[in-house]
Amino acid sequence: MKEPKSLEIIKQAILLEKRGQAFYRMVSEQTENRAVKEFFEMMADEETKHISVLTEQYKVLKEEGHFSSASSDISETGANISDALSNEIKENISAASYESAAISAAIGFEESAVKLYSSRADEAEDPEEKKIYSWLANWERQHSKILLEIDKALVETIWLDNKFWPF
Repeated sequence: MKEPKSLEIIKQAILLEKRGQAFYRMVSEQTENRAVKEFFEMMADEETKHISVLTEQYKVLKEEGHFSSASSDISETGANISDALSNEIKENISAASYESAAISAAIGFEESAVKLYSSRADEAEDPEEKKIYSWLANWERQHSKILLEIDKALVETIWLDNKFWPF
């Protein structure tokens, strides 16, 4: 018997979040700079929260056939991670470093998540399902925005250091 599309989407979402979590943990373990390490640990912790919410929804959907009312876990939207975006982080990631490559890869992870969650929020008929996927899409947009800001700072640094600016 084929699983309902909602269950398949949740399984995809959990896998996506687990991959992101593993990636962020690996980067945090391999970097030596404290601020950069803390940033990637915070990103991994946020992915853990997403996995928890999705896992709970999967259990309820599988057992009861519907999404549960959105829990209090979805009241936040990753705003606290923007506090981690400091000049120290930008200054401690070289544009040609492992961490810089990790930022670039992370942008791809986050954009994939935004696409999955946004499309599911648009398609969902269940108001609770729509609410959860909208929340996740917004949260991942926050992650993407932060990562893009870091990447932009790295590009500007490399341009300045190498005198690429035409003026």
